[in-house]
Amino acid sequence: MTAMISRSMGGSPTMPRALRRAAALSAAALTAATACSAPGGDARATAPADSVVIGVSTEPDTLSPLLGYGKDGNSKLFDGLLSRDADLGLEPALAEDLPEVSEDGLTYTFTLRDGVTFSDGEPLTPADVVFTYETVLDEKTNNPSRSELAAVESVRAEGGNQVVFTLKYPFAPFAARTVLPIVPEHVAGKQDPNDGTFNTQPIGTGPYVLADWRKGEKLVFKANPRYWGGEPAVKNVTMAIVPDDDVRATRLRSGDLDGAVLPPNLAATFKDDADLKTYRATSYDYRAVSLPTGNPVTGDTSVRRALDLAVDRDTMVDKVLDGAGRPAYGPLPVDDEWFAKGTERAQDPAAAERLLDEAGWKEGEDGVRAKDGRRASFTLYYPAGDKVRQDLALAYAGDAKKIGVEVKVESGTWDVIEPRMAKDAVLAGFGDVGDPDFGLYTLLHSSEAGDGFNNMPHYDNPAVDRALDDARRTRDTAERKAAYDTLQKELAKDPGYTFLTHLDHLYVVADRWRTEDSSGLNTQVEPHEHGFGAGPWWNLEDWRPQG
Repeated sequence: MTAMISRSMGGSPTMPRALRRAAALSAAALTAATACSAPGGDARATAPADSVVIGVSTEPDTLSPLLGYGKDGNSKLFDGLLSRDADLGLEPALAEDLPEVSEDGLTYTFTLRDGVTFSDGEPLTPADVVFTYETVLDEKTNNPSRSELAAVESVRAEGGNQVVFTLKYPFAPFAARTVLPIVPEHVAGKQDPNDGTFNTQPIGTGPYVLADWRKGEKLVFKANPRYWGGEPAVKNVTMAIVPDDDVRATRLRSGDLDGAVLPPNLAATFKDDADLKTYRATSYDYRAVSLPTGNPVTGDTSVRRALDLAVDRDTMVDKVLDGAGRPAYGPLPVDDEWFAKGTERAQDPAAAERLLDEAGWKEGEDGVRAKDGRRASFTLYYPAGDKVRQDLALAYAGDAKKIGVEVKVESGTWDVIEPRMAKDAVLAGFGDVGDPDFGLYTLLHSSEAGDGFNNMPHYDNPAVDRALDDARRTRDTAERKAAYDTLQKELAKDPGYTFLTHLDHLYVVADRWRTEDSSGLNTQVEPHEHGFGAGPWWNLEDWRPQG
């Protein structure tokens, strides 16, 4: 027997957002398409109302879901079987409804929506879904998130419009993994997924198509007239790639940008601008210092524990984030239902110094500790242009200095940083929404060590591995909670990272658009990845120019 998956897992009204938007646009006949006056009389004043230019700090390496792009949803080029609403609830997208799930939790059956085509006019078929998942699961495909689908035994087409997933074991959050974007087999199937042209010339079912991509400069999107949810009112979207926070703020102030993601101190400078509105999104996004086990200093568990006790998280939130965040004691926020109560840790430099003394790290004449002739010194990298990470790195180094550990802070591009991650510390950012398995497994499991940005410090803790494996192999909530509690307690005793802060994401946007119901823009609870696929433009296809 099968049962329709409960809408308590995050369902929504029967009509999905895209169809509700299409109905609203049809009724309104887009009478609001006339532009209102824009701020400052600069570039925005004469910009067409159906165009938007957004400043973001980074760009994707690829636009292919086969290599990980859009795996958590919110891609404007593609759709998954399911999508997420404003409250992160699951709702139908390419599937006509939520899946039917067998009583043993091992079979998920999706029925595809009728009449969906790719942007090239070819129809969506079950074969496209099967091809997408089988290619992602193929070990020859360079997808760093493959382990998130490790529960899948097989995926097959059934009849003319159904797709059936069979799992190896019950995996509670599996439905949320089916926001994975679907690609066309008739195009991507003719190419090598790792280096084919599909990576930069994608074709999808989403509300927008890629018109131009100038690496390091901008991506330009055009509304997809074939979109199954109705052609968006915003016809032209430019994502300007501006890595430097200050430059992004300057371009926004000049009117060159309609919106931008900004750090708290720069977002605050726009608070008195009546034509710009600030949006604050809470998130699972956190900053942490990876502490490589292969480094002779950070590989010492006593050093890692001492640094964890030395750091002043509260001051980082107050001074670096201007209050726009929370202390992080692990990868899960303190207000998350899966957070292990009691693992909060107060700053205690005296206890940190005792740990180092007991481990044989003795203070030298220059104030830096040493053991067996090796100084307690290591390099910490942060990505150039990221002011928040720079300030956090400097604050971390200051706290470490007080207990006799020298942290040498350096900036670099990711091309410089990535080859050094196994030996040098990195001020890293991670965080996923939806379920603790999302993100924690790739962050901590020893099998993920060295796979791209997964398990950057090569952390290896058998108790943590067991907890991660146990939690993803049961649907029992209490058992999963116990496993994740164990994991977080182990992390406190044996930290592979120094977790610093969870961040709120701040966006400043010209007040020129409303959503389909004439309400203002809004944000979701966000993962680490933000700015490009998240932010107030997470539902850009629903925007209408206000008139």
